[in-house]
Amino acid sequence: MTEAAELPEAPAVAREVFGERFPDAVRYAELLADAGVRRGLIGPREVPRLWERHLLNCAVLSEVVAEGVSVCDVGSGAGLPGIPLALVRPDLNITLLEPLLRRTTFLTEVVELLGLEHVTVVRGRAEEVLGTLPPVHVVTARAVAPLERLAGWGVPLLRPYGEMLALKGDTAEEEVKVASAALSKLGAVTTSVVQVGEGIVDPLSTVVRVEVGESPGGVRFATKKAKAARARRRR
Repeated sequence: MTEAAELPEAPAVAREVFGERFPDAVRYAELLADAGVRRGLIGPREVPRLWERHLLNCAVLSEVVAEGVSVCDVGSGAGLPGIPLALVRPDLNITLLEPLLRRTTFLTEVVELLGLEHVTVVRGRAEEVLGTLPPVHVVTARAVAPLERLAGWGVPLLRPYGEMLALKGDTAEEEVKVASAALSKLGAVTTSVVQVGEGIVDPLSTVVRVEVGESPGGVRFATKKAKAARARRRR
């Protein structure tokens, strides 16, 4: 097994971004660099760039998340972007959704260690929790899947007029073009590419923003949600 490189000291800007939760951000970075690597949640080569490429890159997503909303981080993995977002935004109600046991075990340990009382860890796939997980205002995701496939998982979890925020790279514009027809079928009314993190990260973090109308997921998913709701009432 390749040994992880040493975790670099946090950049000065991290203190500004995380504020009073900066010590917790440091602890989270240490956990990623140690247990995260040992458990195969991140690659050892990512350790030297944990702050810039991962923690700060995810924390700046908060710039486009409204105050006091509910968030579901789909395919949360090692907690990116969900954990950094939770550290900078205690006003949010965040669910970390992840299907793999070893990852949910790690996420639960992190949430408990850092005292993130506004964060809940749920094991499962997006399509499995549809109709059982309360619809949310915002779905987040990072490095989960191409936009077209990701939208099929994430958009149905939204409340009417909610939005999906997907952290993407240089392919963002192209993914939007490829996924445009699928997004329309899923109830998307506006799709845009925005950049966040000015003065904090370089390059800026790229976010694909998918806003939905009154039927997130489209007619098929609305029917599925209604059936699930009726089944719950009969229990």
